[in-house]
Amino acid sequence: MKKQKIIIDTDPGYDDALAIMLAEKSRLFDILAITTVAGNSTIQNTTNNARFVLNLIESKTKLWSGANAPLKRKLIKANVHGKNGLDGATINKEEKLTNNAVNKIIENIINNPNEVTILMLGPLTNIAQAFVKEPSIIPLIKEIIIMGGAINVPGNKNRVAEFNIFVDPDAADIVFQADIKKTLIPLDVCNNIFFTLIDFRRLNDSNLYEIIYEMMKKYIDNIYMFEKIRGAIMYDPVAAYYLINSQAFATVEMDIQIETRGKLTRGMTVVDKRVGEGKNKNVSVVQSVDKEKFKEDFFNILNS
Repeated sequence: MKKQKIIIDTDPGYDDALAIMLAEKSRLFDILAITTVAGNSTIQNTTNNARFVLNLIESKTKLWSGANAPLKRKLIKANVHGKNGLDGATINKEEKLTNNAVNKIIENIINNPNEVTILMLGPLTNIAQAFVKEPSIIPLIKEIIIMGGAINVPGNKNRVAEFNIFVDPDAADIVFQADIKKTLIPLDVCNNIFFTLIDFRRLNDSNLYEIIYEMMKKYIDNIYMFEKIRGAIMYDPVAAYYLINSQAFATVEMDIQIETRGKLTRGMTVVDKRVGEGKNKNVSVVQSVDKEKFKEDFFNILNS
């Protein structure tokens, strides 16, 4: 069976690392590239971390580095991922930055028209730059899966905004306005899916167990410090799982615009909840996921 072609755009990050492992070890995809972006940490750190994960799972997937800052703003890094984005892992090698992620995204889409799905796990800077540089690729993309946004729950970066959208709302605005199939996995779903250290013991027969366990200890401590949740929230793995088993998810079409100028609402995913005709329902938003099925498949795949 022909494998689905995907690009993973990411800013590792603990949960990004798990999402990459999940996608790679599922063996369901032809992963054309992993592209990095500044977000959870600096572009150097996120690229170092992506290489670390690929080496850990012995993957040959191509790695390209991208934007080192949001389109118009200074980078605001995450707190929960520690100083280098993967605290708990020993990362000594500095990966050479290629600075060509945008060109590689454009190239792969042009070479594979209507076949490439892009899994967006960080700020949307790279893909927004690609749309601006080469708008002809927009109708050639099969779908974009975005981990981001907060619909009916508080934000995790300000009162209303989720981190990925908050960091570069100008890029998110470009992507959300693009006439392309988009699926959003928001905090509303992800906040309710987290694993404890006891859960991760299910990996104790895997050669990944020790390093994942050490990283998750740090992640869970940081999540509790900043989010008051005693568990490793599975933001990005849930987004990756949507590609693996979309049947486990329930979605609804929404009209969403991105707030780019608000003093208190920067990065808000603003849903038009008014009743009436004429809405531009531009995003399919995940409402729920089968948690037990996700958990079962997550550990089965990582143990494979």
